[in-house]
Amino acid sequence: MKKYLPIMLRLIPALILAQTLYFKFSAASESVYIFETLGLEPVGRIGSGIAELIAAILIVIPKTAWAGATLALCVISGAIHLTQLGIEVQGDGGYLFFLAMVVFVTSAAVLWMERKNIPVVGSTF
Repeated sequence: MKKYLPIMLRLIPALILAQTLYFKFSAASESVYIFETLGLEPVGRIGSGIAELIAAILIVIPKTAWAGATLALCVISGAIHLTQLGIEVQGDGGYLFFLAMVVFVTSAAVLWMERKNIPVVGSTF
């Protein structure tokens, strides 16, 4: 189990981030609603989708997992901050918020586990 935990912790946020790309890039009503409400449609939706794609790729590669986790934390922190729109978006029962929290926690765990691999500052840990 100990051997597979780091892999699972990297795959969980990567899969969630990758799965939500369809909704961002296909202009799903929930994504459009969120970014229209923020006044960032379509640039914010597409830009955050690109950042999530990069994070998903980086987090599964062991050598760049720390960078992917950092980027995922940054992107998902913005999503969690959007609770000003409400935890529930268009009747989803809080599902998007729940996924954001899972990405946040697992990405934070990956960053903690990979802290020694961060260039320049990693040696201080």
